[in-house]
Amino acid sequence: MFLYQPTSGYCYNSDSIFLYDFISTFKPKGKLLDVGCGVGIISLLLSRDFTIETSIIDKQEKMLNYAVHNYKLNGINVQSYLGDFTELQTDERYDYIISNPPFYDEKVQQSTDTHLNIARYAHHLPIESFIRRVKTYLKPKGWFIFCYDAKQIDLLLHHLKLNGINPEKIQFVHAKIDRESKLVMIAARNNSKSMTQILPPFVVFDEKSIYKVNAQNAFDKANTHSIKGDF
Repeated sequence: MFLYQPTSGYCYNSDSIFLYDFISTFKPKGKLLDVGCGVGIISLLLSRDFTIETSIIDKQEKMLNYAVHNYKLNGINVQSYLGDFTELQTDERYDYIISNPPFYDEKVQQSTDTHLNIARYAHHLPIESFIRRVKTYLKPKGWFIFCYDAKQIDLLLHHLKLNGINPEKIQFVHAKIDRESKLVMIAARNNSKSMTQILPPFVVFDEKSIYKVNAQNAFDKANTHSIKGDF
């Protein structure tokens, strides 16, 4: 799958590929919304692999234009929204809401690049208002599947529970087995009463810094070919 990315500013990374791989295990169907879609990488791959009706939203017009272009390039239909997700107004309700949202703490040194700043830092999409809005647009048994800073797992679980979106599966991502986790992937379901399942850790590299089988398989399955270009 070919897709364009800007020559400067935010580009997708392995987090997006691993999240796509994680979401794929749920075999999504029905209506899906990708929040903060960037160039559209995650929902584009899912739309390629599964029969879904896809919508995307991003507050940056530049990134949304890339995403829409990438959908057209690959011959896949999409409904696009420009704007802040917390201010979205639509009658649609979704079976799946997915996101690789900005999650860096605003207290750390921030990029002065506007596009990078919006894509990376959590104050552009505060988790409490984000999850509250997800609740509004999920169908009664809809899934919210996303990744976030692993250090903020307590905050994530608090707001998910507060809004009645039950975390059913949690998987921590580790660069190596002896490194602390910096990323967590969560699949939470609206109005679910199921117990939470902590999946085995997703370890990216072995002791020789070579991709482990699960990580390499995710890249192979995605099979993306990026093109740097401005338009």
